[in-house]
Amino acid sequence: MAHSPTDVTQLAAVDAARAARVLSEVRAATLSGQRAPLAPRPVIEQSWSRMLRSGLDPDHDFRSNLLTREEVQRRREGTTLRHVLPVLREGLLSVADVAHHIMVVADDDGRVLWREGNSSVLRKADHLGFELGADWRESVVGTNGVGTPAVVRRPVQVFASEHFQRSQTSWTCTGAPITDPRDGRLIGVVDVSGPLETMHPATLAWVDSVAKLAEARLRELHLTSLERLRAVAAPVLARLSGRALVVDRDGWTAAVSGMPYTHRIALPKSLSPGRRWLPPLGLCSVEPLAGGWLLRASEELVPSAATRIALDLTQPRRWSVTVSGGAGSWSHELSPRHAELLYLLALHRAGRSAAGLAEDVFGDAGRTVTVRAEMSRVRRYLGAFLEHRPYRFREDAEVEVLLPADPRDLLPHSTAPAVARGRISADAP
Repeated sequence: MAHSPTDVTQLAAVDAARAARVLSEVRAATLSGQRAPLAPRPVIEQSWSRMLRSGLDPDHDFRSNLLTREEVQRRREGTTLRHVLPVLREGLLSVADVAHHIMVVADDDGRVLWREGNSSVLRKADHLGFELGADWRESVVGTNGVGTPAVVRRPVQVFASEHFQRSQTSWTCTGAPITDPRDGRLIGVVDVSGPLETMHPATLAWVDSVAKLAEARLRELHLTSLERLRAVAAPVLARLSGRALVVDRDGWTAAVSGMPYTHRIALPKSLSPGRRWLPPLGLCSVEPLAGGWLLRASEELVPSAATRIALDLTQPRRWSVTVSGGAGSWSHELSPRHAELLYLLALHRAGRSAAGLAEDVFGDAGRTVTVRAEMSRVRRYLGAFLEHRPYRFREDAEVEVLLPADPRDLLPHSTAPAVARGRISADAP
């Protein structure tokens, strides 16, 4: 009797060995280009397809150099994951140890920064290269519970031969991405892994729920930090006239005076006191405060020097826009939707109406409300560099789009019809 992919997942809960045999046949047939007894689950099949396109060898694993202990410690100190480690430990470790699993926490580069749990399983993980400082990106070690959730940005369970590389097929791995609740940026992945006989379908929901608790903790810490900064800012703003606002080190607004509230200001990576041009404020006086910056806006709203806007789409899930001009340069990491919209505006320098963008993105010109809402968010950080009616980049700005080497990697998870056409035209000889 043939099983659907869902049936095999359920089968693993009661007969892990049989499920592993079925998936081994599926893996062997699919990776050799033959007809499989059943289709892999979509998330697994899509991951395998990415690996085959990249040329990764499923039968010979590649282990990149481990980070030094000093580099692991430096990354631990520099990541916000450190703030939620107690939440992850409380939610996962006690059960993981009893269930013969380990908990692994990796940063947004797929590097293993923490690894705790059952001691015997930790020793087995050493033989797989699942060590502190190891690189477990999907592009390096294939389909797995750390790298694949980081790519698809949702929880994924990888059981036995659903792993792309043969050396990992005796394991089950369940990972969930942890994102910054302020802007949706990926900051890391938490994974629970163990021998294949320890697999249980409920593990996916369990790991996902703990990851969400971690994100809730980050949101709480952010709001508390803004409240402290707001208390510092209140007497300062009370003495000022004109437009001013106080932001934290990442540009999130704590308080404003003489102007509408702006959720966030795009700050340069290395901001220093003095006069700087900042979107959407224009020329500002930048002054340090405890835990943030005081930004006092002048009346000059746009820079007089020529402006270059670079839209970088070369790295999967690390899309960004960089603005350079006479007042320096700054970058902003883009969400998938904003990357789509700015790519389309770069293609259509004459501009696109809300209906045109809705047709480009959704294939439905009627979805203008969604487009206008997203473009409003984009204008919060691009400010005067974007015009509307129609939406377009400013005419005097030089716009450059940096594309991936393989046209198929252009916003690979986008379903926008116009993006799909862009992949095809870029791939044409």
